[in-house]
Order: sequence, then structure tokens, then C-alpha cells
Amino acid sequence: MNTGFFSHPECRLHEMGSGHPECPERLDAIVDHLLATGLLDTLEQPEVPQASLADLELAHSRMHIAAVQGLQQRLEAEEMAGGPSHFYIDPDTAMNAYSWDAALRAAGAAIAATDAVIDGRLANAFCAVRPPGHHAMREKAMGFCLFNNIAIAAKHALERRGLKRVAVVDFDVHHGNGTEDILQNDPRCMMVGIFQHPFYPYSGENSAATNMLNLPVPAYTRGTEVREVFEQLLFPRLDAFQPEMIFISAGFDAHRDDDLGQMGLVEADYAWLTEQISQIAKRHAKGRIVSCLEGGYNLNALARSVHAHVKALAQL
Repeated sequence: MNTGFFSHPECRLHEMGSGHPECPERLDAIVDHLLATGLLDTLEQPEVPQASLADLELAHSRMHIAAVQGLQQRLEAEEMAGGPSHFYIDPDTAMNAYSWDAALRAAGAAIAATDAVIDGRLANAFCAVRPPGHHAMREKAMGFCLFNNIAIAAKHALERRGLKRVAVVDFDVHHGNGTEDILQNDPRCMMVGIFQHPFYPYSGENSAATNMLNLPVPAYTRGTEVREVFEQLLFPRLDAFQPEMIFISAGFDAHRDDDLGQMGLVEADYAWLTEQISQIAKRHAKGRIVSCLEGGYNLNALARSVHAHVKALAQL
């Protein structure tokens, strides 16, 4: 079985204004690099459906979904009338007239990848989608995120596909506060990861939920220290949980070249993390992994890091 690569052109149409770091060019950089290296030709590229409202409700309240949809309808009407082309949910997070469709494709990719891996049509999968998701809370969009793609996919695996235990590994430089908000205290879920602290969104260091082990690390932490934290604390916790499927919030903004963080990871660290997660998945989850793009804003570093991550998933 091959590794799947899920993406959709509509994910490129969402943009949050000139100069915003979470830009359509992120996906272009990834695809161009995978094409240039020949890796993309080795991957399956299935169709990506839109998520339904019922899919979004797996992780979000109807009120939150309706609020985002209402903003989309307002944007479309104002754009037709020559009005503003963006609506800012917070200083960092905006929508344009295409954001709703992009968000539905991003969540739809995560669900479709989950189904393909559970059904045995793919060994594992990477979703190159945007907007990202791990800051989106049950009731709130924030931090470049509208809906929580990973949490939706994890809930889909549990509620609809009959899995009993799933794990989320988050190695973005920022704490996945939205994923924690949605999955905390659900004994069927385990979330582990590292994040720079103190740093946006200034949370995660004191979680009371027993199914969360998200560990803060200081700025300028390098790959050797991150590997040690995973080896000594996080991977043993994952092994003990014995997940039937692993989801990865794959943020690459902890790379040493990324100006939105101050950590020191490089491509070899992302490859190592992926290889170790894959070994745990083989022991407990029939190798089943779905990974979704989160952060990563230096385009060259992002492209190289995704290449290392996907190559390790594909065991090439």
C-alpha cells in the first residue's frame, strides 16, 4: 500500500491579506518541491471531498459553524457589492470569499484520508491543506484556524468508524489549544506533543486533563533536546495507550529557519519523529497514520521539512 497525498486547489484560494504568513504559496512550495524531487510521483493522490456540516459538528458546536458560515455569506454579499474583501475574526485570523470552501476541503481531506487508511486502501496519508486547524476550539476560530481538521478526523474515526482509541501527536511550535479543548477528558483520545513556551497561544503548560501530555519547551530548544523529550516521556505514554490510529498535527514552524518560532529543529528531526511515530503505529495501529499540515512559514524550510516527513511516512 502507498502513502496518500491529499490536497485541493480550493485550499489555495483562501487568503488573509497581503503579507500574511499563512499564505497560499505554502502549498505551492510543498507541491513544487515534491514534484522536483520526484516524491510526489510515488504517492497516491485521491479526490478530496468537502466536509459536511455534520462532519464539522463532530468537533464544533452548531453555533460556531453557523457563525463562520454567516461570515462567509456576508463576505460574498459585500464582495459582490464592491465592499471589503476580508473579515478579521481576530488580529491574526481572517476570511475571504473562498475561506468557507477551503475549510470544508481541509476537513474533508482529513476525513477522506482517515477512511482510506482505515479501509486499507492506503498505508498512511499526509494532507497538504489550509486553513490549518489545531488552534480552532469547539466554539472559537483563532490562530489562522477556522475548523479543527485533526480533531474532526479523530472524532470521525471514533464515532463513525468504530475505533476505540486514537492518539494525536502535535509537534507544531505552538500549543494545539483547540485540539486540547475538543479532545480533553475523552478517555478514547490521547494527545501528546511539545511546544515553545511562553509563546502564543499562552496555554497548555498546566493542563488538568489526564489524557493530555503536551510539554512546554523554552525558546531555542534544538532537535537533540526535542528527541530526548519524545523518547523519555511522550513515546512511552503513547505506547502505554496503545492507539488504534495516530493523527499528526504536523507543524513545521519549529524549524530553525522559521521566523514565527524560536526553536531549532531541522529536516532530520522531522524525519526522525515521523519514523518513531510510524514504529509505534506499527506496534499498535496496523501502521495507520493520518497527518495534517499545521504551521510552517519559511517556504523553503517548509518544503524541505514536508519532504522529509512524507518520505519517512512512505518509508523511502
